[in-house]
Amino acid sequence: MRPLRVAVLDEELPYPLTSGKRLRTFNLLARLADRHRITLLCHRNADPAEVPAAEAAFRKLGVETVVVPRAVPTKSGPAFYARLAGNLLSPLPYSVETHTSPELVDAVRRYAAENPVDLWHCEWTPYAQVLRRGLRGKLRRVPWVVMAHNVESLIWKQYTETEENAVRRWYVKRQWLKFEQFERWAFAHATWSIAVSEPDAELIRTEMGGTEQTEVVDNGVDTAYFRPQRDVDRDPYKVVFVGSLDWRPNQDAVKLLLEDIFPKVRAAEPRASLSVVGRNPPEWMTEAAARTTRVRVFGSVPDVRPHLATCGMTVVPLRVGGGSRLKILESLATATPVVSTRVGAEGLRLTPGKHLTVTADETGIADAILNVMQDPDAAADQADEGRRVVLREYDWAPLAAKLEEVWTVAAEQRVPRASSMG
Repeated sequence: MRPLRVAVLDEELPYPLTSGKRLRTFNLLARLADRHRITLLCHRNADPAEVPAAEAAFRKLGVETVVVPRAVPTKSGPAFYARLAGNLLSPLPYSVETHTSPELVDAVRRYAAENPVDLWHCEWTPYAQVLRRGLRGKLRRVPWVVMAHNVESLIWKQYTETEENAVRRWYVKRQWLKFEQFERWAFAHATWSIAVSEPDAELIRTEMGGTEQTEVVDNGVDTAYFRPQRDVDRDPYKVVFVGSLDWRPNQDAVKLLLEDIFPKVRAAEPRASLSVVGRNPPEWMTEAAARTTRVRVFGSVPDVRPHLATCGMTVVPLRVGGGSRLKILESLATATPVVSTRVGAEGLRLTPGKHLTVTADETGIADAILNVMQDPDAAADQADEGRRVVLREYDWAPLAAKLEEVWTVAAEQRVPRASSMG
């Protein structure tokens, strides 16, 4: 494979590694940077204190960074609600509109004018709009790929189905329909679309206009970093939830845990405890946890491994979501038992009952947690089986090689033989 000049568009510098999206982006780029010239163009991180260390981390990899001095607007305060109201007049979804800043569009335009680029890579679907505006009429003549961490319209459809407030449901449904229209354009016009699971890829191919030029590059895990700590005792009654706490599907899952699932577990097993671990917990979450016995929130921890090493299980009670869960891969890489809904475990090549415990929906989670507490040895055996699958199929190195192949094919603008990308 010849070295490529790849320009990557993203929302921020994906460092420190405090979210699933950051982990995926950083680990894939880190494994390709020594073979290709990669430039990352993005907005400034919401926390400006992160930027110096993030730029240093990418310099060490050999990745050039172009950071525009504008952060993506926050999702709180009066200005946020004013933007939501204003978005009613826009044909674009709120996320696309707020991430398509004039500053980043100008940066794309300048970079394209001053540098040869073999391939443009949109690291999240909304950034296809940045490329569209930055390259204007040239987009059809330029090879570009779009990374779909989720099929966003599917998530907004699920929001619509689970939202109980009539006014919010009316607004969310409009976001769903806008995202559906936008994604159909993006997947139909990209040289290649990249999904993180086969169910998402099939949805893009059959319903979102992606045709056959859609490939899967799974989520993965650093199996050298996430390893079992056999010398540490597990507390079979300690339940851990891990995830970015500023992501709406995770907030929905934690709300279910605090209000419904964990109270049922505690009523049956008073020794049970719950740790919620992840970056940027909202105020309502920390306040709700403080009012609940034996529940703690750990926000923006530098290392989740101590939490995984000492717990009896991780729990993934998602009822909204797409893509696949890095939190499940990290848990199983450390031989930590997992209890998940079907939605939470979708997209992973894992067998329910053999590698992890899966319930049809959130209503069965409490009983599943209690079953694991009552038989920790069986749960440990299950987690060991899951670890074997993760080691075999989800290490970042072969996944980066697959992304590299997609890049090469897209840059050459040719459709590969089925055998070469299968």
